[in-house]
Amino acid sequence: MLCTWRPAARALPLRSRVSRGGPSERSAVLQPTKNVHFRKLTTMAAWVIDKYGSNEVLEFREDNRRPSVCTSAEVLLKVHAAALNPVDVAMRGGYGSTLLGVRRDALSLGWMGGEFPLVLGRDASGVVVECGSGVTHFQPGDEVWAAIPPWKQGSLAEFVVLSESEVSHKPKSLSHTQAASIPYVASTVWSALVVTAGLNKDSCSGKRVLIVGASGGIGILAIQLMKVWGAHVTATCSRSAEGLVRSLGADHVVDYTSGDTKAQLETLEKFDVVLDNVGGDTEDWAVTLLRPWAGAKYITLVTPFLLNLDKLGLAEGTVQTGLTAGSKALKNLCDKGVHYRWAFFAPNGAALDQIADMVDEEQVRPVVEAEFSFSKVAQAFQKVEQGHARGKTVINIVAEDHPQ
Repeated sequence: MLCTWRPAARALPLRSRVSRGGPSERSAVLQPTKNVHFRKLTTMAAWVIDKYGSNEVLEFREDNRRPSVCTSAEVLLKVHAAALNPVDVAMRGGYGSTLLGVRRDALSLGWMGGEFPLVLGRDASGVVVECGSGVTHFQPGDEVWAAIPPWKQGSLAEFVVLSESEVSHKPKSLSHTQAASIPYVASTVWSALVVTAGLNKDSCSGKRVLIVGASGGIGILAIQLMKVWGAHVTATCSRSAEGLVRSLGADHVVDYTSGDTKAQLETLEKFDVVLDNVGGDTEDWAVTLLRPWAGAKYITLVTPFLLNLDKLGLAEGTVQTGLTAGSKALKNLCDKGVHYRWAFFAPNGAALDQIADMVDEEQVRPVVEAEFSFSKVAQAFQKVEQGHARGKTVINIVAEDHPQ
């Protein structure tokens, strides 16, 4: 069984309840009451989980609490499209719950606060419905996109509340479906390559950048950003993804299925930056591909940080993580003359502003591999869980036409 749908957990002012099934199967006839309008203003449809686990924990509910603007800097969005990332599958299983549970704001979660019910989904594209009194960059009716922090309620819902700094005007040239495929990976790539690696449009020209695992969402955006800024990009992927990766601008592609990846890369000139989306033993050989004693940086997005906290608790996990990161950074600097760094997703509306300009200037394009309706969220999770992505998986919350 992929998922379950069940009616409201609390009593609703309705004389007839909605039958079981997904959002496309609602068939109950509601008897008008004076409270129906109030219910529509205070509840919304959403996919939620009440516990961690595999796909069967996903449930569709129509009575989830609709979020509201609670501070002067918040923005309420009506979600038109959302996208799934591997982190959503991991979070469904409890990944990061030790730290994220501490960060979560009780006002944005369940009826009485707490961890559940939890809405997943890190990408959103939609329309501003309401703004806090201090919001200056947006107004109701604006079409926007955003990458949602993992400690906040997600986008697999009709509405979501975010801080103004996390939101950006979406590219005018994209539909909501297309736009939803970009924010989370764009914010993560920006954190890794701009904030952590120190690359920018003025310093990137001529830099040699290696992207390990280039055909997923992160790699697709990283290739395009680096090429816009003038870097030379080498990418690793499977043979089946080579055409896609080359079409995005990669200068050199290494097929990891055709032989020893390390051996193939060692025949090339050394790199200034390595972005590792694969992890595992990749870092053991990837750091050897960097220019020694030249300020070169190895950046990995696959870290043990949240796993350590989940396994060891906040205090011991933080200490263990610090020791691991520190020892690896020191060892690589002393032995190989390269900088070893961890990178993490960080919400960044200002970065999305710049990415939006690149999209509208046709320098960056979305790559959507699969689309699902709001009633098929469980199937979308199955798709992402299979791995070997060739773009993003998008959920259409509101049906729309694509631009011609």
